[in-house]
Amino acid sequence: MNWKTTYRSFYYSDAPEPEDLELKPGETALLCVDVQNYGLVLHDDPVERARWDAFHRRMRGTVLPSLRALQDAFRRKGMDVLHARIACLLEDGRDRSLSQKMPGWNDLLMPLDSEASQIAPEVAPATGEIVVTKTTDSALTGTNLRLVLHNMGIRNVVVTGIYTDQCVSSTVRSLADESFKVVLVEDCCAAGTEALHRHELEVLNMIYCHVLSSRELGEALGLVF
Repeated sequence: MNWKTTYRSFYYSDAPEPEDLELKPGETALLCVDVQNYGLVLHDDPVERARWDAFHRRMRGTVLPSLRALQDAFRRKGMDVLHARIACLLEDGRDRSLSQKMPGWNDLLMPLDSEASQIAPEVAPATGEIVVTKTTDSALTGTNLRLVLHNMGIRNVVVTGIYTDQCVSSTVRSLADESFKVVLVEDCCAAGTEALHRHELEVLNMIYCHVLSSRELGEALGLVF
């Protein structure tokens, strides 16, 4: 697979191949979105556990080890790693955006200090790394992240996390609207199903971001894994 030709949507099926990426390390940061304990808990209900089995296998077998390797590679090269997580500032969650108050699966009520809201230990922030807390899907809309990235001189943002078709997608779109160059790392993301994951990659690719594997990104940045 080659990032220049894969994950093409209807709109870009016949588009020419993009140019090689130019990612200056000092202007490029890794952003890890919502890889939190709540998303890694197995369901008590056996039917739900079976329904989510593919997601959990992807998280444990692909996303967590790939993301940790990418984080460490960025750190070794002296590049910034940032984290975003969902957590409400008030115990009753009144500060959450409407999308996080809607009834059903997306109704997340996770106070700041709750175990569910903590970043998964496998990909936890290193000492001194920036963590922003959001009550929105997009990591930009609900935080000062745009200003922070601007102040740091970051122009390129490498996005990872869950869920590909929800908070990751919202974050990618917001970053693109703010004129950041965005790379989405395919093997460091997951959605509820493989079909949802792949579909969202095709929707986002070549307009809001470029979709690469961690290996391809490593080659572009000269990372050592």
